[in-house]
Amino acid sequence: MKKLESMDQFETLKNTGKHIFLFSADWCPDCRFIDPFMPEVESKFADYSFIYVDRDQFIDLCIELDVFGIPSFIAYRDGSELGRFVSKDRKTQEQIEAFIEGLA
Repeated sequence: MKKLESMDQFETLKNTGKHIFLFSADWCPDCRFIDPFMPEVESKFADYSFIYVDRDQFIDLCIELDVFGIPSFIAYRDGSELGRFVSKDRKTQEQIEAFIEGLA
């Protein structure tokens, strides 16, 4: 999974192609819970690129996007938000895959 490096990169990715941004943090136990199965999720949904967003590094972006719980996912296609799975709750592989399958 690529890691977000800058706000310029976020804007470029958000506006070009199909991307799912994973908002996370190293210290978050619920975020570490999803680590083992995320490569499988990424391979199942290869038409999206997955981008890791460090919540602490991009706190202003989290505020702007109303991401107050992690791990959280927001999907974009060519500048339009397709959907969001944003909460503070632990997420299972099945829940994450159901969210992605439900994207328009």
